[in-house]
Amino acid sequence: MSFTRPTALVTGASSGFGLLTSIALAQKGYQVIASMRDLSKSERLLKQAEQAGVITAIETMALDVTIQESIEQAVSDIMNMYGRIDVLINNAGFAVGGYVEDVPMEAWRSQLETNVFGVIATTRAVLPHMRARKSGCIINVSSVSGLSAFPGYAPYSTSKFAIEGFSESLRLEMMPFGVRIVLVEPGAYQTEIWRKGFEAIHTTESSPYWSGLSKMLDYSKRASATAPDPQEVAHKIAQIVDSPRPKLRYPLGRGVKMGLRARSLLPWKWYEGLLNRLLK
Repeated sequence: MSFTRPTALVTGASSGFGLLTSIALAQKGYQVIASMRDLSKSERLLKQAEQAGVITAIETMALDVTIQESIEQAVSDIMNMYGRIDVLINNAGFAVGGYVEDVPMEAWRSQLETNVFGVIATTRAVLPHMRARKSGCIINVSSVSGLSAFPGYAPYSTSKFAIEGFSESLRLEMMPFGVRIVLVEPGAYQTEIWRKGFEAIHTTESSPYWSGLSKMLDYSKRASATAPDPQEVAHKIAQIVDSPRPKLRYPLGRGVKMGLRARSLLPWKWYEGLLNRLLK
């Protein structure tokens, strides 16, 4: 089927960056397939799309990035309906918190299954179609936690560090085929991911790490309470997808670039000391 409008697939579109990015792309003229694991959670997206006047440019679709058959079915349906996938926004993910010893292995596996293998599987399903057209843009929503790790977030940082390396390799592989690979690395923003993470933290008051984790959580809650509007990230993604030569990395958020610069310039011992003082 021939479809003239560019088409974008967004994963994890029921809330946060995924929801806002779906609307931002629709406003730019994209036909957006806003996917999520549970379609019963699409009400907020559709309501905001209607308010923005782009409801006809957004189609919701069930897609669970941890199930290969779900990914293949979604990509097949999109190709049958629209004949093309111009943009893939790998946004689906969640945060597991807790000190390494306190986090059970099933939680580690669940974290990597969604945040890493889900991204890889969805990307692999889309790549043949972009490669055949010799065009396309894949944006992997990483995190500043994929560049600089904090105590208490090892599972989440592990998953995002993995996506950083995956994206670097993929970008080099796809350059000859005209497919652009980009990392967007937000710091703290006012999204649901941190609230959900705080509610599901792995610890108990009897843990030897209780005091350290409590300080880390206090710091995180203060940062999230005063964090900027996530619409900033959605707007940036909407700009990037149309750039013919985008950068590999786009770190976003209050103080993020300064923090990363300090990490790259200071000896590790000094940087480590700064973090320890900050958390105290």
